[in-house]
Amino acid sequence: KAFKSWSNTSILSRQQVMFKLQALIKANMGELAKSITKEQGKTLADAEGDVLRGLQVVEHCCSIPSLQMGETAANVARDMDTYSLVLPLGVTAGIAPFNFPAMIPLWMFPVAITCGNTMLMKPSERVPGATMMLMELLNEAGCPPGVVNVIHGQHDAVNFICDAPEIKAVSFVGSDQAGKYIYERAGKNGKRVQSNMGAKNHGVIMSDANRESTLNQLAGAAFGAAGQRCMALSTAVFVGEAQKWIPDLVERAKKLKVNAGHLPGTDVGPVISAQAKQRILDLVESGVKQGAKLILDGRNQKVEGFDKGYFVGPTILTDVTPEMDCYKEEIFGPVLVILKADTLDEAIQMI
Repeated sequence: KAFKSWSNTSILSRQQVMFKLQALIKANMGELAKSITKEQGKTLADAEGDVLRGLQVVEHCCSIPSLQMGETAANVARDMDTYSLVLPLGVTAGIAPFNFPAMIPLWMFPVAITCGNTMLMKPSERVPGATMMLMELLNEAGCPPGVVNVIHGQHDAVNFICDAPEIKAVSFVGSDQAGKYIYERAGKNGKRVQSNMGAKNHGVIMSDANRESTLNQLAGAAFGAAGQRCMALSTAVFVGEAQKWIPDLVERAKKLKVNAGHLPGTDVGPVISAQAKQRILDLVESGVKQGAKLILDGRNQKVEGFDKGYFVGPTILTDVTPEMDCYKEEIFGPVLVILKADTLDEAIQMI
């Protein structure tokens, strides 16, 4: 019902909602970040970045009048002109993961509704708080009731989204297994589906790189956000003389402070759950059994005052080869696997 009226709302009216939402998110950024840290465990600085990156999408949506312009081409053939119109699809759905509780929902619903669609948003059942706070801000910004709705749950909620005939498109961010399932099930039901799934990002380290900058960036990319992000640099290929830098990288990783995310000075917070921690430990153990060398072991990380926390310290496996499970699987934790190559061509061939 909301789609019928919202899709006929002027573009300028939708733009005004985004202007107001942008200002409200900016004013409440601190509270949103604190909520994310409390619920998800990431450091406060990371949580602030989480909100900021989402805010930038809202700011992009504020330019909707130009983004929604169609195209015309005169005289494409005799007595023929062409016109392209940008029209809303209808009811859409967004399924978000746990690792960026503000940014990823803000990838989804602002763009969908600014283009005239309505959206059913399903946050991760592990971290629903940020989405609910954003919904309160959206209401305050003047978005009409029913334009964005929220559904909570796990498998049944996902199946409902995939099967409901009213939903015309689904956007998903999360694991490979869930993404493939959603893509197949929703696709069979005639929906447009985008599944943004896991990654195994590589970095190739050459000896002519700036050593200090490279090692600092490696430590941040591998262990920041406790490795729980699809853009984590989880695999490093050291080429030739650059292999001599590995001990220095280990020393830098040792200096990272593992603690509760809300405490000052924390570099690495906990992982999301006991199951996530166990999966990380299992993949590290499989690497050792398959011949990798564990040169930094964060498996038994203890944090004073948080005995029940799901902490994994920075962990580095070296002498990893492409057939090992720790190389093939996305570990999604603060674990860096290191491969060695003699030449750049060999490193590229590995990747």
